[in-house]
Amino acid sequence: MQNLAKPALRSRFNRNGSAFTLMETVIAIGVLAVLLTGFIAVFTPAAQGIRRSISSQQADRLTTTLERELDTLRSGQAPADATTGFEKAFTWLKEGNDAANAIFVYQYRGDPSTIRPDGTPEPLAQISGQPGTDYIVQSMARRVGDAEFARDLTAIEGAIFFVKSTQLIFSGNEMILGTAGKITNPVPLPVRTPPYPSEPDNVADYADAVIPFSAEFHSVPTKAITYLTGTKFQEHFASAKRPVFTRNLAVRR
Repeated sequence: MQNLAKPALRSRFNRNGSAFTLMETVIAIGVLAVLLTGFIAVFTPAAQGIRRSISSQQADRLTTTLERELDTLRSGQAPADATTGFEKAFTWLKEGNDAANAIFVYQYRGDPSTIRPDGTPEPLAQISGQPGTDYIVQSMARRVGDAEFARDLTAIEGAIFFVKSTQLIFSGNEMILGTAGKITNPVPLPVRTPPYPSEPDNVADYADAVIPFSAEFHSVPTKAITYLTGTKFQEHFASAKRPVFTRNLAVRR
């Protein structure tokens, strides 16, 4: 004898256990998309503001480091015959638009108990203990030809930047960019015998007490000394047109 109830039970089970329809799925996806859009609209500006704040702090640190080092005489740094910080700054700014004399700004891990002849902490490639006690993070600016630069790279902390500097000159009631790689005397020049040259080669022929300049900070893709002293970096330096940030600064006698 056949069981006539089975088809009815099967039919009722299929109706009660059916999955979501295509329309229901589309509606659910639409609701989720609206919610995600609102979430992104609210929190993205906040995240961008945090990133800008961090970048501003880093920019201030890099700028302060550059200003301090331009005016600080250290043993073993060029020019070897510099007698004042202003003379060092004059040379660095004049030659700084050549990749062979590029200025780098960075932080490295240093040993506060061991100081090098130039007055900076000995770099620590391997660290242990507590920061601030057993080691410190030292901000530094050096030219690529500095003998201690390669040693600092072994203990780099974070990113490294190179600087392109251009003198700012007064023209028509405003400060404008001068010519990269050149330092020019102000106009009109004070009276002197022999007269001041328009483009001095040394600080003794520079008539003003201040060198205002624009500093462009550019990032580099690697911290390897072989790259930073090779032709690939020279090509990168020459083609770099979009700095991470730019600051107008000045050095004084």
